[in-house]
Amino acid sequence: MKYYLGIDIGSISVNTVLIDENKRIIEASYDRIKGEPARTAASAIARITSRCEITANATTGSGGKLIKGHFVNEIIAQAAATSVLHPEVKSVIEIGGEDSKFIRLKDGKLADFTTNTVCAAGTGSFLDQQASRLGLAIEDFGQLALRSKHPPRIAGRCTVFAKSDMIHLQQKGTPDFEIVAGLCFAVARNFISNAGKVKKWAKPISFQGGVAANAGVVKAFEQLLELAPGELIIPEHFASMGAIGAALSLIPPPLPLGEGERGGEG
Repeated sequence: MKYYLGIDIGSISVNTVLIDENKRIIEASYDRIKGEPARTAASAIARITSRCEITANATTGSGGKLIKGHFVNEIIAQAAATSVLHPEVKSVIEIGGEDSKFIRLKDGKLADFTTNTVCAAGTGSFLDQQASRLGLAIEDFGQLALRSKHPPRIAGRCTVFAKSDMIHLQQKGTPDFEIVAGLCFAVARNFISNAGKVKKWAKPISFQGGVAANAGVVKAFEQLLELAPGELIIPEHFASMGAIGAALSLIPPPLPLGEGERGGEG
């Protein structure tokens, strides 16, 4: 059996995925970078190769070229993983630590995309910053937001404006869970505004990247896009789709009919 390793080196974490030649996911792991992307990636690779012989590895992400391996563009990697694991998906929302992407698929192939890499507002880092200001653990953010019935409007395009809105809400005595929900909706609105450059939101939609773990942001997208149950899909390996796509790029395509060995001939 041949095994292929995909490595997604982002701004916050290194995601590694091991798949076999039949495109089955053997294992997936997540490691915080903590300012050392190359060392974190090397450690993750060493951990996996100590247990398994790797046929080849591929990298993707903002830091994907820091280590040796076949490099795959992030958009292509995300699209490839989605097409294989969720062929029914027609649009992809991907929000990571410091950037976000909207990808439109047609017949399982990349049709269009937009990216937001200019500012961290509306990404995972944005939520981390606001959670810290509120003295809350980011892991509790999503569930806390679900308690809200009327999320207040908070600026999502700029962390300075968001802080100003939050201070104003706190002075008014607004409960933390309402402010948290407002932040989740701010992230979703900011993404939808940027993705508006792409004309068509085809359904179903896949939500990928680390922020997909936030139930409050999931709820915000469902409401703002007026999605019916089942129209927003959260993949099992939502945070590792880039790494999966990178690994899939290493698997040779099947030979065209007429090449190689042919059954029934002798």
